[in-house]
Amino acid sequence: MDIKISIVIPTYKRSDFLLRAIDSLLHQTYSNVEIIVIDDNVSNSEFRLLTEQKMEKYKDNKKIIYIKNKENLGGALARNVGIYKATGEFVTFLDDDDIYLPNKVENQLQYMIKNELDLSFTNVRIHNTNNKLVDFREHPYIKSFSNDELLKQHIMHHLTPTATYMFKREALISIGGFDDVKVGQEFMLMLKAIESNLKIGYLPVADIIQYIHPGERISIGQNKIEKEKELFDFKQKYMKQLTFRQRQYVKFRYHAVMTVVGKRSRKPLVSINHLVKAVISSPIDCIEEFLYFSKKLIKYK
Repeated sequence: MDIKISIVIPTYKRSDFLLRAIDSLLHQTYSNVEIIVIDDNVSNSEFRLLTEQKMEKYKDNKKIIYIKNKENLGGALARNVGIYKATGEFVTFLDDDDIYLPNKVENQLQYMIKNELDLSFTNVRIHNTNNKLVDFREHPYIKSFSNDELLKQHIMHHLTPTATYMFKREALISIGGFDDVKVGQEFMLMLKAIESNLKIGYLPVADIIQYIHPGERISIGQNKIEKEKELFDFKQKYMKQLTFRQRQYVKFRYHAVMTVVGKRSRKPLVSINHLVKAVISSPIDCIEEFLYFSKKLIKYK
């Protein structure tokens, strides 16, 4: 308990969920934590005032640091504010509408110390607003922790999301924290960590619940469609490092993601177009991914 853990929560227009997120951190089995809430709402806006009202609950709690940005910075830069404010030896992250299960910090810290890591990532449960499991993100394809192998798996599968990460703070600062990009912030952070030769490990447990809800999100709309295309184009410079089948999978995954984005964005033509392309690009992966997804929901429900 002599090692302090800093947990950074950026919040923007979601004060209704924020208290649930904070309370999940206050109920961790590991108690030596500082919780850094970065209020990224515009000053004097309705959302800033609502967040300030909610944060009154914690005004006397010494574990909680409440920082109000003077202007909206976006998720990446807001997290960086928290990183540089942090005084813990290790840093983790939580979105304002998600939660940690009680053992998250303790389990991951023990794993970090035992294996002398700069960074670790875990599995995550994905629930809907009725708290029903709709997906389970895991990484069973990882067979080696060499940075070359992790790079290939990251290009193919994305070793994300942010809430699964625990960094040594000095290692996180050494790679410059998050890049200011609209989509793919967590992808770029992990990519930098791998290419900087940080010592990285994977703990296959799910002590986080990420919620999918109909509120304001960057995961839908025309901006998401354009940014996913930019990320796919960015990956092309890594294709020479992959086998033919791995390149097939990258293309399939892009079209599969765009199928879902089109559906959530209420753009049926986009969804149908990419669904057809996903099938054409790799029929084998379409079948295998469908079966794998179905088995996961049964296994982890």
